[in-house]
Amino acid sequence: MRAPYGLNILDNCLACPVREEHLFCNLSQPALQKLNEIKSTAVYPKGAVLFIEGQQPRGVFVLCTGKVKLSTSSSEGKTVITKISDAGDVLGLNATISNHPYEVTAEMIEPGQANFIPRDALLRFLREHGEVALRVAQQLSSNYYTAYEEIRMLGLTSSPGEKFAKLLLSWYPEKEQVNGQAQIKLTLTHEEIAEMIGTTRETVSRLFSEFKKKRLLEAKGSTLILRSKLALEKMIH
Repeated sequence: MRAPYGLNILDNCLACPVREEHLFCNLSQPALQKLNEIKSTAVYPKGAVLFIEGQQPRGVFVLCTGKVKLSTSSSEGKTVITKISDAGDVLGLNATISNHPYEVTAEMIEPGQANFIPRDALLRFLREHGEVALRVAQQLSSNYYTAYEEIRMLGLTSSPGEKFAKLLLSWYPEKEQVNGQAQIKLTLTHEEIAEMIGTTRETVSRLFSEFKKKRLLEAKGSTLILRSKLALEKMIH
């Protein structure tokens, strides 16, 4: 089904053509059937907020298409982006399982689709399907290690250049690399990149210029070409 923003609505988990190895993908047939019954589908424009930091957890959002920015803010207004979520990610899982307020704000940075599962329905779903409960436990463990690595990068990395190099390395796709080069679609502004590595927009702009001069990256419109994975790795102490 066609939707606004040129998207195809994926309204049936059983017939989803893009199922991959994500938390709520490639489940058994009974589990997928139940998931299809308890979720509701919606398409969101760029800038739409799925939930807000400090809000009581209503449930989780399973991102089918698009990208979502997860961020947290201090009382002084300083914002740190903790993650850019892609299709297949389950947003708000930690808060929904623990029944604590959402720890981040989730904002669409490009149009996309998300399936919403209310908290009560999700908990019943986990009680009835042990395979899904095990996957959730694995995902929560993965979330912990991801948060740990974020703290290490922000707290222990010595320079903005090193943090920027680590960020670029994290963007390398597992496949589609040719001789250490990769192409990615850059959907983030310099301000948002600054919020990911704990620096200023001006510093990020300077780092882009420096990395271009060193032929570590190249920008063509919204396409970012990472030219040498090995050279980036050598920048990290």
